[in-house]
Amino acid sequence: MSMRTGRREDTRFLTGTGRYVGDIRLPGEAYAAVLRSPVANARLGGFDFGAALELPGVLGIFTADDIGADLGHMPCQVKLPGVSHFDAPRPALARGQVRFVGDSVALVVAESSEIARDACELIEVDYHELTPVVGIDAALAPGAPEIWPGCEGNKCFDWSVGDKDAANAAFDDAAHVTHLTLGQNRIVMNSIETRLAVGEWDEASETYTLTATTQGPDLIRRLLAEPVLGVAPDKLRVLTPDVGGGFGLKHYLYNEYALVLWAARRLGRPVSWTSTRLDAFQTDTHGRIQVADAALALDENGRFLALRVSTVADLGAYLSTMAPLVPTVAMMVALANLYTTPVIHFRSRGVFTNTTPVDAYRGAGRPEAVYIVERLIDAAAMETGIDPIELRRRNLIPEAAMPYTTPSGHVYDSGRFAENMQRVLDVAGHAKFEERRRASEARGLLRGFGIANYVENTGGATQESAEIRVGGDGRVRLAVGTQSTGQGHETTFPQVLAGYLGLAEDSIDFVQGDSDDLPFGGGTGGSRSLAMAGSAIRMAGDETVARATEIATHLFECSADDIQYEKGILRISGTDREIGLFELARRAEAGDGVPTGIAGPLMGHAHYECEAPTYPNGCHACEVEIDPDTGVVKVVAYCAIDDFGRIINSQVVSGQVHGGVAQGIGQAILEEAIYDKSGQLLTASYMDYPLPRASDIPALVNDFNEVPCTTNALGVKGAGESGAIAAPPAVMNAIVNALRPLRIRHLDMPATPAKVWAAIRAARAGGSGQAAG
Repeated sequence: MSMRTGRREDTRFLTGTGRYVGDIRLPGEAYAAVLRSPVANARLGGFDFGAALELPGVLGIFTADDIGADLGHMPCQVKLPGVSHFDAPRPALARGQVRFVGDSVALVVAESSEIARDACELIEVDYHELTPVVGIDAALAPGAPEIWPGCEGNKCFDWSVGDKDAANAAFDDAAHVTHLTLGQNRIVMNSIETRLAVGEWDEASETYTLTATTQGPDLIRRLLAEPVLGVAPDKLRVLTPDVGGGFGLKHYLYNEYALVLWAARRLGRPVSWTSTRLDAFQTDTHGRIQVADAALALDENGRFLALRVSTVADLGAYLSTMAPLVPTVAMMVALANLYTTPVIHFRSRGVFTNTTPVDAYRGAGRPEAVYIVERLIDAAAMETGIDPIELRRRNLIPEAAMPYTTPSGHVYDSGRFAENMQRVLDVAGHAKFEERRRASEARGLLRGFGIANYVENTGGATQESAEIRVGGDGRVRLAVGTQSTGQGHETTFPQVLAGYLGLAEDSIDFVQGDSDDLPFGGGTGGSRSLAMAGSAIRMAGDETVARATEIATHLFECSADDIQYEKGILRISGTDREIGLFELARRAEAGDGVPTGIAGPLMGHAHYECEAPTYPNGCHACEVEIDPDTGVVKVVAYCAIDDFGRIINSQVVSGQVHGGVAQGIGQAILEEAIYDKSGQLLTASYMDYPLPRASDIPALVNDFNEVPCTTNALGVKGAGESGAIAAPPAVMNAIVNALRPLRIRHLDMPATPAKVWAAIRAARAGGSGQAAG
């Protein structure tokens, strides 16, 4: 079914005719701005709104006292299995204390966004500053101030899984043990479109409407309705038009969504809020940020005996929607990676700090886990003298072992892992790498080659909905509960339905982004969309055909067993009596020859619940050149072989790989959100926070190894996060490989010129081993 059908949504995106939240203007609309805390930890004293209220156009200024009990706290929806966590309650506006720079202090509503922001500048607040806790070491330090009363040691949770005694015994018996301490840099997610929200209140129906940049309107409705607004879900409608990038950050519930709805009801007019880029840096959820103490035990032949990982994750000041899941359950899945490691013990602790909350960023725990494993393997290869490719080959799970159960109990249903690795080596021209290395050396440059195997489990929310409505006008309406943020759903989902029902793709109208359209939607995240929504579409297609067959039995006066459906036609087997699907729909709508109890719209609805996730996997290879005089790293080649099961649209999937790799390269060599000791974000603009440019990304060579998944009807596996998972270890392995002649064993991300230059200078001065992060 693999095709390179052009993306139907691209025309309007490229011609500027997309419809985003920022394009929506409502009669009587007012505009909100949020006053942000300039300090990381402080008691709130008095407010002086005098000058701000005198500003023409200001409609109101509100604090937590004005909201009172009208709004509940923003909920964290994750409960960790087997252990409780400290639930830091996040109010819509700070109550008595602010806990990070950017925390919401007051809401200003005015006749324009400019007036509202100007009014924020005129508000005076007494901040009684407290000692901030910034960074993991500070949070865990003896006697550290408690960010939350009763949260001892700032520890949100302490979670572990695996057989600790068996792991310790394997390490005791090991012929070799490799140990690394690995830091993961804090990432700002940086979607091209910032977050926006418009709130409306209808007094007559007592119903709220939120239009917002989300990754799934129904998920936001469920999180916001009863827990925060105190209303039934059918009293809140959430709309999401086109969205300019998500990467995880738009999957979560933010306080501004509640604030615009509250203000709309309070003022009796629509209220909109638009995040500035500074708002985005300071208040969008950040990603990654953890430190892991990791060790790999090997026997005398280089076979893996056990893996032991203890990580501490920085959660920021509050618990975001899914925050506890990322460094625990989501990360645990990928620690086995593609290897036959018999014993794994994993401990994860989460700590609060006076910084921006952290949640899932493209890959959500799997990039962190794969990075740890793949860096450990390269370090073990360096220490044992075994070639890093050979060391991987000795330990890869063989195809004959499928289905394979990992130590954590996850079952890989399919995959040809050794084939992935060999294909990427062939495509990358690894056999001639030493020639390229010598050519680089002749130009005074260091050249390195690195690979990374990866696996992830996909699925996210385990349920998804789809609804099909066939019209007598020759159009099919397809609605799903996911939400595209640039992935190409508008192309891929009609392609799935058209192929299944034998209809023309251009006859299908794709609908998303309205929580009233479907009773349930799991949203987009965790590379779940095609496996989940595609399966729901197939089921809804079956129901549509079944209903069409039932209607046809009345028109033809025959048994359902006599009717065949093929490519939009229903016919009586062995005869020339037939009717087209659209004509049948027209007659059903009109009640023409169809009994009253059967007449009506020709529709099919499905609620799909998956029984098992998919496990996309692959191998990526990277080559870098390093200028030892400046420390500048250039990624000169990148190849990817990915197993996403059956490919529905190769163009769409390749685009996902390219985007993920670009973000992974950004994490590896460029990006890091840095706070000073006072809790100020020093990298709060693009002047200080670099994103990868075209010149940082080589021409990516990618191909697929299509091994059909056995756990869903389409045979597909998730594809959205692979690049962000595989690229960081592949790039860092290449960098350390280039630095190997200097006996540099490890560098933490990002491998900035200053960090690489310092490591080279230290090594040449006589140092060696693990370089400082």
